[in-house]
Amino acid sequence: MGEPLLAVRNLVKRFGGVTATNHVSLDVLQGQTHALIGPNGAGKTTLISLLQGERQADEGVIHFNGVNITRCPAHQRAQLGLSRSFQITSVFVGLSVLENVVLAVQARSGHSFRFWEAASRAEELRAPALDTLRLIGLGDRAETVTSNLSYGELRQLELAMVIATRPRLLLLDEPMAGMGRQDGLRITSILRDLKQSFTILLVEHDMTAVFALADKVSVLVAGEVLASGVPSEIRADQRVRTAYLGSCG
Repeated sequence: MGEPLLAVRNLVKRFGGVTATNHVSLDVLQGQTHALIGPNGAGKTTLISLLQGERQADEGVIHFNGVNITRCPAHQRAQLGLSRSFQITSVFVGLSVLENVVLAVQARSGHSFRFWEAASRAEELRAPALDTLRLIGLGDRAETVTSNLSYGELRQLELAMVIATRPRLLLLDEPMAGMGRQDGLRITSILRDLKQSFTILLVEHDMTAVFALADKVSVLVAGEVLASGVPSEIRADQRVRTAYLGSCG
């Protein structure tokens, strides 16, 4: 199966006397959708922040595509192909849907930022941005100002901006947070399509979505990996059911 795209070894992060991640080890293989689940406060978002470079680990090593990125800043990790979406939607509200995605394409390509208006009209930026919007289900909303989007559409737009950078690994931190059932089903369907083209590390509380999408699931409890395996193994693991799944209504 070759070397993992992402290899995490003994990652530790402390905040004062609290150990948020406690010697976490994790492998994500190329082409895999790997879900990270666990109760609130388990350390999932802290771990994602360590992988993305927003925070620095106190101990441990992170290798991405064979490169030691443990001390690399976030922008260098992004350049290597590590892209993250957040629990809280972050888009440019005053711009159109298309303009938001053009910015992401522009950042990826290194295209000049001389004048925004000229960039928004550049076909070499517009074409891939429109392709991305169609892929994510927002092709007919390209000219809509983002302030007029629904919450579910805003989450779709953020996802479009992430994949427009052509990442090698998508770090998705609760992409369905705050969504109703229909929006959640729409995002699950989009992610099912995206997993054919992208390697994904998915943090998500929606267990229906997790088990529909994941090739492998790791369970984080109190900052430690309690169990890791294919979805059927995680479903059957009594420790997991006691610590997490069994506590969900």
